[in-house]
Amino acid sequence: MLPIQTILHPTDFSERSGYAFQLACSLARDCGARLIVLHAMPVPLVQEKRGYREEMSGELNRLGTPDAQVRVEHRLEEGDPATQILQVAQETGCDLIAMGSHGRTGLDRFLMGSVAEQVVRRASCPVLTVKAPFPQSQAAGALAVEEAVKTVEATKT
Repeated sequence: MLPIQTILHPTDFSERSGYAFQLACSLARDCGARLIVLHAMPVPLVQEKRGYREEMSGELNRLGTPDAQVRVEHRLEEGDPATQILQVAQETGCDLIAMGSHGRTGLDRFLMGSVAEQVVRRASCPVLTVKAPFPQSQAAGALAVEEAVKTVEATKT
């Protein structure tokens, strides 16, 4: 099995990030890995709303794992999200990035870009993108985690 000691979960607090967070927590628990939860705030083009950084920090710190055995570190960075995700992954020597993907295609992706796509293309470690909810039942959840680990192992080789 691929040794996973550090998992990075970048979040934009969207529903799909929530799905990826659930999977990252399960993988961290099952692998005994540390989990780094990161929110990268874009540099504001206009005067930043007063207290915005504190608001984002509070939102980030509310993301707690359902399992007390999982070691969690929260990080709030400022800058281009894809660049910050890759930088934190490099700094921390993460073994896996688990992130949500909005699944945009065509013109939407061309106009908006895709942080997940940029991370997948440029990351030096495997990246697991999640678009759908994590299965609710324990049996289905265990199978989903097992399949995710197999996918990560296959991309590493």
